[in-house]
Amino acid sequence: MPVISAPYAFNEGHLFVDLESTCGYPLYLKCEGFNFAGSIKLKAANEMVESAERDGILTSDSVLVESSSGNLGVALSMIAASKGYRFLCVTDSRCNLSTRLLMEALGSEVHVVADQDSNGGFLGMRIEYVRALCASDSRYVWLSQYTNAGNWRAHYRTTAPEIAAEFPELDVVFIGAGTTGTLMGCARWFQEWHRPVHVVAVDAVGSVAFGGEPGPRMIPGLGMSMRPPLLDESFVDEVVRVEEADTIRMCHRMARRGFLFGGSTGTVVSGAADWLARHDTRGLTAVAIAPDLGERYLDTVYQTNWLQDLYGAHVLDSIEVGIPAREPKPASRAPGRRRRR
Repeated sequence: MPVISAPYAFNEGHLFVDLESTCGYPLYLKCEGFNFAGSIKLKAANEMVESAERDGILTSDSVLVESSSGNLGVALSMIAASKGYRFLCVTDSRCNLSTRLLMEALGSEVHVVADQDSNGGFLGMRIEYVRALCASDSRYVWLSQYTNAGNWRAHYRTTAPEIAAEFPELDVVFIGAGTTGTLMGCARWFQEWHRPVHVVAVDAVGSVAFGGEPGPRMIPGLGMSMRPPLLDESFVDEVVRVEEADTIRMCHRMARRGFLFGGSTGTVVSGAADWLARHDTRGLTAVAIAPDLGERYLDTVYQTNWLQDLYGAHVLDSIEVGIPAREPKPASRAPGRRRRR
């Protein structure tokens, strides 16, 4: 029986869901939401805070500040409360109300940015606000998840080895792309592993992380309105982009099977299902990463009026609850991961 004294000391890293009966293709989903922060962001938050403490950047007078669409803000709120730091989260109007309330319940201050940047997102304005804040007072310490190597190191040390321990014959892994911390940490680790693994990044349509035209995105978590500074595309084999309507449908499809996941997970699973539909899946071992659970999305992804206002009255018409396993389409197997460098 685990007994802990700090909330960040617990994080279940070896829980997987078999989604074949849900999406119709062989796919295992690594569930990262079973910790007191409720998401995979606890790993990056821990790594970045501990690194700042080791380097002497954080002191008892410091005020942590970070730009976040939600989950990292909650993780840092929890850690700050446990360690006795003040924390200010700079977010935007897409952040779920429940997430903002959760951060405030943990004692954090939340600032909501309303203005959009030139790409139609909020990230540029959030970062501009954080920079101005830090320039105004030396007590503010910005961990900068967008540039902090601790973001990807956390997943290099934990997430990728956890997958490999359970699936030693892994062929393909699907990883959502936001700051690309999870993507880069896992991709780097698997490049050094004993067998090739095909790394597929899953991004939201409208994100410019991998190039392309910017567009509106209403579901927080995945996607960026700028190129992620941490991203090194030489570690990525393929990119799949997912429309938000498909994210919504996959979230509801999983919920109809009893699995309530967040919007980022719906995007990753939808992208994985699309990729698997185009490849020969016989004998293929595939894993996708679920960043969080669905409770924080009850007023958005799972709220009928919100869905219909943004995506139309028929957005959920094509949900299939009982999906039989399909015969794989005739296509070549996923290409082996190329060894680089």
